[in-house]
Amino acid sequence: MPVHKAVVKASVGLHARPAAVFVRAVTETGLPVTIAKDGAQHVDARSLLQVMTADFQHGCEVELGISDAMLDGAQSRQDAEEVLRALSDLLESQGAA
Repeated sequence: MPVHKAVVKASVGLHARPAAVFVRAVTETGLPVTIAKDGAQHVDARSLLQVMTADFQHGCEVELGISDAMLDGAQSRQDAEEVLRALSDLLESQGAA
């Protein structure tokens, strides 16, 4: 499973507007991205409700992932890694703020 770690930089964490911006970006990828805090269960990053209730606060490290079962070959895996990197950059640039 391709994974990428990031730190949530939005001052309010992934709450309300930052969460909506992030979820919209995930949805636009067309891939089933998941997000989790260290040691917690992954939630569907395409779901605003799941992202907001997971309580991703400012400064917490998250892991973004995409199941290998949803990918079909090396090119898709490379595309998935690029998507995860872009979403990580969004979280770390406060672009979801």
